[in-house]
Amino acid sequence: DILVNNAGMAYLERFEEITPEHWRRVLAVNLDAVFFLTQPISRRMVEAGIKGRIINLSSKNGLVAEAGLAHYNASKGGIELLTQSLAIELGPFGITVNSICPAYVRTPLVDGQIADQARAHNLSPEEVIETIMLKNAAVKRLIEPAEIGELVLYLCSAQAACMTGSMITMD
Repeated sequence: DILVNNAGMAYLERFEEITPEHWRRVLAVNLDAVFFLTQPISRRMVEAGIKGRIINLSSKNGLVAEAGLAHYNASKGGIELLTQSLAIELGPFGITVNSICPAYVRTPLVDGQIADQARAHNLSPEEVIETIMLKNAAVKRLIEPAEIGELVLYLCSAQAACMTGSMITMD
């Protein structure tokens, strides 16, 4: 009854350094996988009469671009339009489709980015978090994975039955 699309990858590179291989790989993992997994699952939900939930884990970068992440920004922006399109198409069948758009979440991917940025800018990991990652964030700390999980649980609850096509930021 529930599909949570939760995969992501990024290479932190300047625009001119993004290779066709990096572009295609980031879009394949971040956007194509969401589409091609959602397609058969939603078809099965419709055929079975399931009033299901589809939740796409996106990023604040799907709403506001960040330098050095053109391919990541594009892939996450695509998730937002896909979410809205699927909400319209699947709503008549009782299937809701929403996206969660967090800022930086404490994950192995982000840990790697912190280390890379620390080396690139000769900063401590704490300085990277404070001066680069959280510079524009309203909440001045990394988001914990459990906090994302709580929002996913809410979107799967009866209380969220009329929420669809939403892009919920966590920042």
